[in-house]
Amino acid sequence: MTRYARSGDVNVAYRVVGSGPFDLVFVPGFVSNVELDWEDPQRAAFLTRISEFSRLITLDKRGTGLSDRVPGAPSLETRMDDIKAVMDAAESERAALFGLADGGCLAAPFAATYPEQTAALVLYATLPRYTRSPSFPWAPAREEAERGIKELERRWGTRDLAIEQLQGLDGEAADRLAALMRHSASPGAAAALARMNLDIDVTHVLGAVRVPTLVLHRSGHPFDVRGARFLADRIPFARFVELEGSEVFPYLGDTERLLGEIERFLTGLWQTAAWAEPERERVLTTVLFTDIAGSTKMAAALGDAR
Repeated sequence: MTRYARSGDVNVAYRVVGSGPFDLVFVPGFVSNVELDWEDPQRAAFLTRISEFSRLITLDKRGTGLSDRVPGAPSLETRMDDIKAVMDAAESERAALFGLADGGCLAAPFAATYPEQTAALVLYATLPRYTRSPSFPWAPAREEAERGIKELERRWGTRDLAIEQLQGLDGEAADRLAALMRHSASPGAAAALARMNLDIDVTHVLGAVRVPTLVLHRSGHPFDVRGARFLADRIPFARFVELEGSEVFPYLGDTERLLGEIERFLTGLWQTAAWAEPERERVLTTVLFTDIAGSTKMAAALGDAR
């Protein structure tokens, strides 16, 4: 059943499935819909498998899916508050976070800022930034990305875009994905979210992530695998696993290998002291700055707070 958590003046949709020994919060990628996820056999099978070894909490980020629509593009800090609100509503004191794509750019700073509530971090197809820079040359130039966003808005919710994102997979799967797009965001909202992502840069916060982290990436994924290695190299307690395949979505391709890595990582941690709450005096603080356009910039994390 879909429930709502109150975050400020916004209602954030979430669901809780499973009764495993620990909580896992799934932070979706670009757009989502917590009800339609369960109407797609492949997505439902993927989430069901996770709920077999955890208490799974899924959510729609504000402005998408069944959550309230909001004006403009919400900052990273605001969306981190939404995760806290969902965890509070679901009575989850401490959980692992599973960030998908740009959802990982939200999960990583959450883990750095709230280590007392974050037991572990799993990232799939996540990059620390989505435009090129001297230290991150694998991403597209901003001008190229802007052109892609215009095309995304023009084709949003169409069957041909769904087939393209599914890498040629046609039939009912394409119809379901196209419907998910339309029920998750309007074309203009999707374009606004994509432009917001161009301003994401969590590079400077990676060193402050002090929880055990698993970084997963498929070698043929459209996001260059070198970007994922860059991410894993800069998170102190990260383990990087490169998977075969080129599928964009984690619920396609060799899902058993991907899910097996996640299950072994999290259940192994649960059985050790690594899952325990960190010492209060060593909790790290992250400083977030929001510019007037609403995009969020991450500063370097401060040292130990005492």
